[in-house]
Amino acid sequence: MTRRAAPSSPFPSSCPTPWYGAVGRRIATHWVAKMIGTTAGITGFFVLYFWVMHNPPTPPTVMPLTALDHWVGVSDEAMLLYGSLWFYISLPPAFAKDWAELRACARDAALMAGMGLVVFWFFPTTVPAFAVDWAQYPSLMFLKNADAGGNAFPSLHVAFAVFTAVLLQRQLREVRAPAWVRVLNVLWALGIVYSTLATRQHVLLDVLGGTLLAAVVSQAGTARARLAWNEA
Repeated sequence: MTRRAAPSSPFPSSCPTPWYGAVGRRIATHWVAKMIGTTAGITGFFVLYFWVMHNPPTPPTVMPLTALDHWVGVSDEAMLLYGSLWFYISLPPAFAKDWAELRACARDAALMAGMGLVVFWFFPTTVPAFAVDWAQYPSLMFLKNADAGGNAFPSLHVAFAVFTAVLLQRQLREVRAPAWVRVLNVLWALGIVYSTLATRQHVLLDVLGGTLLAAVVSQAGTARARLAWNEA
């Protein structure tokens, strides 16, 4: 008796993994070390950040305002975007595919934080005393009580947002994420940058300084990655 051939599957056996599946595998890789390392890194940064802010060696310089600073309005809702940075910056280490990428991410983040803290120490700065009734903005009043607006230039809030956006774009391209996901990544980073002005935690010059700092560190990290790839 002739055996009938089994019907072929409509999906090829070597069907590529969807982008979200690839992201899930990356998150599951060394997830305990990622969780502990990210938590320890953020905690350590805050300890140093607030110590430097509350112990400046010289009186802080008040950062000047520009026309854009006057144009951007105060927004209590911007606090949500501002606070989202601390979840946003945890994504690149979570998406790291191996130890090498995780170490590179931690190294560059530590380098950027260190450079910012050195500038804060040798050139203390603060934002102006804005004529705002913070009682009308409950979320922002909480922020102002916790963070007095020192360590203004360069804005590390902006630097970490831009740095994270660059790393995430690279990772999302590697897993072939659709364009809308990459656009969302850019919009999130831009929203955080906007929030630094809308919460009056920073002024435009701080934003430009933070962007420049992130660009320098990101470019150095890319150059090292290309060198390692060529030598492999």
